[in-house]
Order: sequence, then structure tokens, then C-alpha cells
Amino acid sequence: MKKIGVIALASLGLLLASCGDKKEAATAGQEQTVAEKQGNVFTVDTTASKVNWKAFHKGGFAPRWGTLNVSTGELSVNDNQLASGEFVIDMKSLKVDPASVTEKDKKYTDLEGHLKNADFFDVEKHPTADFKITKVEDLATPGADAVAGANKTVSGNLTLLGKTMNVTFPAKVDIVEKSATVKAQFTVNRADWGIKFGTDETDPAEWMISKDIEIAIDVKADQK
Repeated sequence: MKKIGVIALASLGLLLASCGDKKEAATAGQEQTVAEKQGNVFTVDTTASKVNWKAFHKGGFAPRWGTLNVSTGELSVNDNQLASGEFVIDMKSLKVDPASVTEKDKKYTDLEGHLKNADFFDVEKHPTADFKITKVEDLATPGADAVAGANKTVSGNLTLLGKTMNVTFPAKVDIVEKSATVKAQFTVNRADWGIKFGTDETDPAEWMISKDIEIAIDVKADQK
């Protein structure tokens, strides 16, 4: 991967949400079997659903944040419980919030272009990312940093840059009549998907950027 400027390095992100404290860290492991579709199928409302991302320099300095669009998806609900689901993220929709680029000599549009090229997410080669649920369980004890109202533990296969890893995180799942929502906020380690800068850990290009990427998802679906 090419050496790039410090500002661009600080802006790495997949997909989150607030500018507040660090979110619940998601455990990551090998790809798992996707949960079977059961019960009623709810279609994801792509206009109402969103994925936000946030990333930093080491120590939390110079944060950058933005959004990604959900292009398609569905959730299945059985006995009023979330059973399975998946959604596709349009990587070409990646946006950088202009408010996160405060330096007078920097343009957020330049950063968007850089994040989309082969130095980062190579969206021409990998135009989508996707998440497929592998397990949903009741959440016994919500962590302090979990999304407000978290009631489930969700595990799923997250595919990014062609690599699939299984991640687990607390989520707030609501099923009301013919509507279902899934909200979560957590942190992933970019290195788990092979996203690295520089040649090794001592390279300033790798050392200057935090490996943590904050992610927030808000997926809404309706039964047709």
C-alpha cells in the first residue's frame, strides 16, 4: 500500500456514529454458518437505514467520520424474534462529513476520493460490503458502552475487501407489528480485515493511525 498523508491516514473507516466515547468492542473470529431464514421476511428500508463510521489518529486525535448507504437487505422474524438477516453496504456511497475536516488546506472531497481508491477500499474492485447474521441471543448483561436499550447479542459475518470475519456485539432489536429495527454501536480492529498502512508496526504510516474503527448501524425493515 502506498504511503499517504497523515490526514488521509486518520480518516480510515468502514462504516459509525457519534463523536463520543469509544464504543463496545466487537469480538471477531472466523466465518460462521449463516442463520437460516425463518418466519416472516421483512424488507430493509434503504432510505431509513444507515451506517456511520468514525476513525482516529493514535490517542483519539484528529477524528474523521461519515456515512455509508445500505443498498439492499432483509430480516426474518419468527415468533416475534429476530431469526436471521443480511444487508449489503454500497461502498461507493462512502461520504466524509465536511465538519470532520477542519484544516484549511484540506478538502473533504479529496479525502472521499482517497478512501475510495486502491490505497484504501478500492471500491471499483470491491463495490459492496455485506453483513449476514449467524446467531441472535438474549443479552444477559449489557456493557456500559453498548447502545442504549441493548437487549440482544448479535453475531454475523462481515465481508470487507473480499475477506469475511465473524463479529459479535450487543444490539437493540425491536419487533413491533410489521416493523423491525436493529441498532448497534461497536468498535472493530481494521487489521482483522487486512487493512494496514506501511510495511510493519514501526512504519510511521502504520503507527500514526489507530486500528480502531467505530461503527454504528441503524437498520429498519418492514413486512410487505
